[in-house]
Amino acid sequence: MSMTTAPTTIGPKIYESWRVTPLGAVTEAIEQCLILDLMGDLAGVHVLDVGCGDGALVCAAASRGAEATGVDPDPAMLAAARTRADKDGITAAFLEGRIERLPFPDAAFDVVVSITVLCFVPDASASVREMARVLRPGGRLVLGELGRWSLWALVRRLRGWLGSATWKAAHFRTGTELRALAKHAGLSVTAIRGAVFYPPVGLFARALVPLDSWLGRLTTIGAAFIAVSAVPVADRARR
Repeated sequence: MSMTTAPTTIGPKIYESWRVTPLGAVTEAIEQCLILDLMGDLAGVHVLDVGCGDGALVCAAASRGAEATGVDPDPAMLAAARTRADKDGITAAFLEGRIERLPFPDAAFDVVVSITVLCFVPDASASVREMARVLRPGGRLVLGELGRWSLWALVRRLRGWLGSATWKAAHFRTGTELRALAKHAGLSVTAIRGAVFYPPVGLFARALVPLDSWLGRLTTIGAAFIAVSAVPVADRARR
């Protein structure tokens, strides 16, 4: 799915139409590359994508050797995810469920990832704690969220003020806020990266893409997408 677009309740067709635009294609590629990099080596790893949407990241993880599972509250998205996996010859599991109460036992996954989900839930702190619950000792949580200080955020806030229910409800966060959410869940952040520093215009995106990764390692200010990787505090203390 496009990781900086609206929540999954808008349905899979919106994601399909976004991906075929020049801006959508380059933005999704940048975001997914960053998330997969933070997830690390996935061969034989049990991965959970919380809010998996139409399954793009689940399929990408599975193609890299992961035993991948996606969970989403939207049956239409899950149907699209299963169709994608079947079309790509990918073996993956897709289950209906919500981030507030994941349908899995404690310590079930090596890597838990969630992309632009916390920005649309009422209690982000409780949601991160729930994801930490299903994370195994030695595991890793990767979050990708909407950055607060970017031109994309400005445009989206304007849309919210003009009546968009989606963007009126959205929460835009800083890297510091994401670090605090991880800390409250007993996790320690090992990396914070920014991405999508260009404005939401295809021409500018193509021109500035070569600088995006470099900027993302320096700062998250101006990034439309912020990703963090975190591990249980006890694991980091043993290193």
